[in-house]
Amino acid sequence: MKSFLAALVIVVLASAVHAQSGDTGYTGYTGTLTRSWARVSRLVAASAEAMPAAGYAFKPTPDVRTFGELIGHLAEEHYMICAGAKGEKNPKEGTSFEKMADKAGLVKALNESIAYCTAVYAAAKDDAKTMQPATAGRSDTPFSAMLMNVTHDSEHYGNIVTYLRMKGIVPPSSQSSR
Repeated sequence: MKSFLAALVIVVLASAVHAQSGDTGYTGYTGTLTRSWARVSRLVAASAEAMPAAGYAFKPTPDVRTFGELIGHLAEEHYMICAGAKGEKNPKEGTSFEKMADKAGLVKALNESIAYCTAVYAAAKDDAKTMQPATAGRSDTPFSAMLMNVTHDSEHYGNIVTYLRMKGIVPPSSQSSR
């Protein structure tokens, strides 16, 4: 709950700053959240590409996921969380990307899950609609699911940075072109 509240405060503050920036594409809190998703999903996808295939079996300590399992976990969670935001059944329910071992398959799964979520964010143009439950009888909203998705990816991107650094790879967010 503390992570959710902290993320909400960040989104609100970012929205206020962005609204003052004069950007004519501004669409309120949902717009800010959409831009946050675009950034973190780009960083996660670039990280998946940057890690060599042999690095997908790497884990910093025995009690954490391998890099590949972490990428698979993100793909699984994208579908679960964004399906909730859409108010539909998870289209990949029962698929265990986390058990995949090859880089090519995991990068493909991650990119497809990012595309699925990106469509959810692109369709969310109205703060009032995203603040209403996506499914009757539920209290969670598309906005809360989308915020959870950004928060979840941001937390795991922090893990990804550690894996990359331990392999001598400069993370995408630390590269001058990002």
